Amino acid sequence: MKYRIRFNLKRGQMGRGTPDHVWRVFDETGKEWLCKNINIHVPSQGEKEMLTNDWNIVAEGEIQIDRDTSTVHIL
Repeated sequence: MKYRIRFNLKRGQMGRGTPDHVWRVFDETGKEWLCKNINIHVPSQGEKEMLTNDWNIVAEGEIQIDRDTSTVHIL
């Protein structure tokens, strides 16, 4: 599955995680995870979001979530 990673500009706001939840991770279905750490273990690249000026880091692989450390791993 393809994942898009963005910096969480609204961290600390209502519904956007704590100030430490600096990353937003989206899958192809639009499901979103807020996390404090991210480890990308596969090739990744920058990609411009269509019809916007927003940029993402994208990576294809499988996701593992360590809820104890709030870390997303893309393998």
